Amino acid sequence: MSRPVIRVEGLGKQYRIGAARGAKTLREDLADLARRPFRRNGAAEPRTVWALRDVSLEVARGEVVGIIGGNGAGKSTLLKILSRIVTPTEGCAEITGRVGSLLEAGTGFHSELTGRENVYMSGAILGMRKAEIDRKFDEIVAFADIGPFLDTPVKRYSSGMQVRLAFAVAAHLEPEVLIVDEVLAVGDTEFQKKCLGRMQDVSRGDGRTVLFVSHNMEAVQRLCGRAILLERGRTVAAGPTAPIVAQYLARNEAPTAAGSWIDLSGVDRSGSGVARVRQARYRSEGGPGDGQPYPDGPLVITVSIEATAPCTIPSLAVTLYDIQGTKLVNADTLLVGRTLRLEPGTHELTLRIPELHLNPGVYRMGFWLAGPLNAIYDYILTGCDVEVAAWKPAGPAGPVHDDGVVTCGLELLDGD
Repeated sequence: MSRPVIRVEGLGKQYRIGAARGAKTLREDLADLARRPFRRNGAAEPRTVWALRDVSLEVARGEVVGIIGGNGAGKSTLLKILSRIVTPTEGCAEITGRVGSLLEAGTGFHSELTGRENVYMSGAILGMRKAEIDRKFDEIVAFADIGPFLDTPVKRYSSGMQVRLAFAVAAHLEPEVLIVDEVLAVGDTEFQKKCLGRMQDVSRGDGRTVLFVSHNMEAVQRLCGRAILLERGRTVAAGPTAPIVAQYLARNEAPTAAGSWIDLSGVDRSGSGVARVRQARYRSEGGPGDGQPYPDGPLVITVSIEATAPCTIPSLAVTLYDIQGTKLVNADTLLVGRTLRLEPGTHELTLRIPELHLNPGVYRMGFWLAGPLNAIYDYILTGCDVEVAAWKPAGPAGPVHDDGVVTCGLELLDGD
């Protein structure tokens, strides 16, 4: 491995919670005085939490490294420290060269400045001269696809527009290190593909380093040669991407019983939140007595969707992945040409897959809600595990095969 561009040793970040910092208002002082008699020993006990602890890593020039883990694992904290937004409590992080970061929609932009002005400001912060930014300006505008709004203040932009411009700036202003968080999920699917392609170009063609955080294991495996798995602020595994992704997926819960409501409020998700899948349940028909899915049998999925505003949903999808994160099934209402129109509130909808052509095994079920122009409302990569049982209905004798993933019919034709 060549000389590391990123070197992290014993990195840790501690936050203090439950205690006010800085000056208080009169109202806060009065409320604190009223609560004081009910506290033990008359004083609140400040608490601390380690968002990151004892993390060490090295990344070489031209490497693309994925940072994966569940919510609260410390992924975003690590990227904020490397982007010099947050100061570590302990340890050190060294980066050689300029850093371009995309952490949150609008991060690094001045809301009162126009898109054009923010491009030049971002370049100046990276230490670039105006002539250098001028040479890249047209590429940035074309990639972000915000031409008509270029001279509009960024505060008027939608979250998707902010992300498009922020990524275009970060990827085209020639940083030696590009840091990208899950914020890409705010953009539409076509823009996500453009971003993944650009990151590949940046690393392979230009030899720059990329750190990529995502819950989309397909994207991580396609883009990253190496992955680091974080859990509760600590590194639990690091190495080639495929086995690390498999280890991450294997740490999820056991399959949920068929027919039971599954609470999705705490799962990893992204999207605008205009509508979200709050609960789901699944069952089969005509199979084992407990309703467990089986090869070539039907699969019925009921979802409870909460809409926070009137919305149109042309794409409601249930997805199934294998343990490595490869998408095997994408049951999307786009296929039947039916658009959902929801008012604020909770709605139950049921989808039915007539024949589930999967062999026995455990699969990951995810959910997707998208509005017009592929605006993502809710994206859950892994909502629950689904086990397909080794069962077949009464009929011609024969074993239930579990070799391979997808089932298929077969006819033996007479030959010479």
